Amino acid sequence: MIKFGIIKEGKTPPDERVPLTPTQLSIFKEDDGISVKVASSDIRRITDAEYNEAGFETHDSVNDCDVLLGVKEVPIDELVPGKTHLFFSHTIKMQPYNKGLLQAVLDKKIRLIDWECLTDSRGARLIGFGRYAGIVGAYNGFRLFGHKSGLFDLKKAQACQDRKEMEAELDKMTLPALKILLTGRGKVAKGAIETLTRAGIKRVEKDAFLNESFDEPVYCQITFRDYFEKKNGEEFETQEFFDHPDRFQSCFMPFARVTDYFIAGHYWNSEAPFLFTREDAKREDFNISLIADVSCDIDGPVASTIRPSTISEPFYGYDPKSESEVSYNTPDSIAVMAVDNLPCELPRDASFDFGEMFLENVLPAFLNGDEDGILDRATIAQDGELTPRYAYLSDWVNG
Repeated sequence: MIKFGIIKEGKTPPDERVPLTPTQLSIFKEDDGISVKVASSDIRRITDAEYNEAGFETHDSVNDCDVLLGVKEVPIDELVPGKTHLFFSHTIKMQPYNKGLLQAVLDKKIRLIDWECLTDSRGARLIGFGRYAGIVGAYNGFRLFGHKSGLFDLKKAQACQDRKEMEAELDKMTLPALKILLTGRGKVAKGAIETLTRAGIKRVEKDAFLNESFDEPVYCQITFRDYFEKKNGEEFETQEFFDHPDRFQSCFMPFARVTDYFIAGHYWNSEAPFLFTREDAKREDFNISLIADVSCDIDGPVASTIRPSTISEPFYGYDPKSESEVSYNTPDSIAVMAVDNLPCELPRDASFDFGEMFLENVLPAFLNGDEDGILDRATIAQDGELTPRYAYLSDWVNG
């Protein structure tokens, strides 16, 4: 019998999401090899009462369970020694603010499985909140445009009961003939496309986007092959780009000349070139005036993203001339939305989406002895040691 426990989120500020919703827990009742306990919480958007109504009591503690499921980093004093914890640890890139957390995981001999590291044999991620980051990020970009232009006023996504109510807000929009550019092809970009489609925005191909004018808002989706090129002019080879990104340079400026609203939904390797630099943003032919940076790489490929923003204060401006933050209404500035925890704005919908991926892609690994190595590949630490895949963290965590 495997005993799963859904913990109460302890990170500050609090996260209202859960890894599994009440309706999704029915599979745990039906299978004799699984049991589940839910910790009582006054934080999450899905209430104790909803779990109770679905037949699941809530408890003061779930520390007696074998596998503890959370979303964000668990506070050090809430880690349970010797147990298996699943949460987003934000340690695999040697994030300095979580060094103490990983040290505590090792000291307490915890098996840490990171949601971010759960992949199939080809390296594709099996679970995450990327789709809802894209859905909310694109919406927030429209909300920012409404504020900046004064044409309409959309409710905060966080103030909506669910995605359905948020999407109904899009019907309030009156948009000019904007050109909207979307980078990326993963879950974030696909989520953004869902919002763009619901808003009635027409999709156009790259050549038309670059060379034609339209009498209605349109969007174009591009990927790294469209905005990076070989420095020596040779043909683009995808594997070479992954192996040697230093051999490439940005060719993003043709898009920057014609784009009004840019949604950054791409994955970026820190060794890869920037899409546009601070010098690029100073050019007279740089046309982008609003950016929803869902990827939110600080001081990275999108030069105007100089800090993350928050759900409570989601917008700021970037002045290309002074390279500094200003009000988003400042003339000639770039209006920026760079919230780095976007799915938290729709916690009910995002939780359900996450839970479906868990049931389909992750739970079977617990029941079949991890025959495909899914859990093994995502295990950062076990029995007081870093696993071989994450041994590169050793000098950092022990230094």
